[in-house]
Amino acid sequence: MDKRNLAFDRTNFILLAIGFAVVVIGFILMSGPGSTEQSFNPDIFSVRRIKVAPVVCFIGFISMIYAIIRKPKDNGELADKKEDNAVTKQQ
Repeated sequence: MDKRNLAFDRTNFILLAIGFAVVVIGFILMSGPGSTEQSFNPDIFSVRRIKVAPVVCFIGFISMIYAIIRKPKDNGELADKKEDNAVTKQQ
């Protein structure tokens, strides 16, 4: 299969993996002990769980969307441009 026919290139996959890791880190930040009927745990309203973790997840999802939308550079077009530049310089 020709590489030019692929929708994603290596950079897209790396960006997707980084975005996925950031989302997982956000969910880990949200985790923690909960409250029971016998005891109330005020940690469920901590800044880390209410504000920081959702922002981290949001950033991860946005970076994944960018990785999907990002168009890889076409190597064939780059080679043609280099050849055109070389011909122009010779003239």
